[in-house]
Amino acid sequence: MSENQNIEWKESWRDEYLKWICGFANAQGGKIYIGKRDDGTVIGVINSKK
Repeated sequence: MSENQNIEWKESWRDEYLKWICGFANAQGGKIYIGKRDDGTVIGVINSKK
């Protein structure tokens, strides 16, 4: 599975990703995976409770 129009990988959470979520909701849908590098390597999330 690689990034495409409906899948985005992000290394950490940023509040600006709320815009991406709205964009997915207004289009064909999609998924944002937090804790994954652009090459697909899983790096996890620091302080996930926050």
